[in-house]
Amino acid sequence: MSRKDDPTLPNAYVLDAYALLALLAGEAGADQVAAILEDPNNEVRVSAINVGEVYYILLRRRGREAAQRAEETIFQQPGVDVVAPTWERIRAAAEIKAEGGLSFADAFAAALAREASAPLVTGDPEFAALERRGMIRVIWLNRA
Repeated sequence: MSRKDDPTLPNAYVLDAYALLALLAGEAGADQVAAILEDPNNEVRVSAINVGEVYYILLRRRGREAAQRAEETIFQQPGVDVVAPTWERIRAAAEIKAEGGLSFADAFAAALAREASAPLVTGDPEFAALERRGMIRVIWLNRA
């Protein structure tokens, strides 16, 4: 049974690093991500690879303490399932990456969205080509 057939099933979403960074920094799109997270009917997933991406971005930009705070916030966020990269997920991401246009970390987000049959929540324009080809659905975050 699909979510369309049974409205009591949770709505699924996948967040990428862009969405996580927007939420953590209170930047454009943070309100959209927060609304998704606050709805108890939503099932939210994020690839552990994308959590690592957030960690290294913050480590470079703001230092170890900020990166570790973000890591704790993500892992303690109620309703967020941080998904480990199994071999099948790694292979799916590699196949998406081989088509070009995405970083390897972004390919993990796209692969997880396909696996979960869920829209990817992002503001990263690199995902537009995958959406145009019908590979994934995207919920676009406000960028201003």
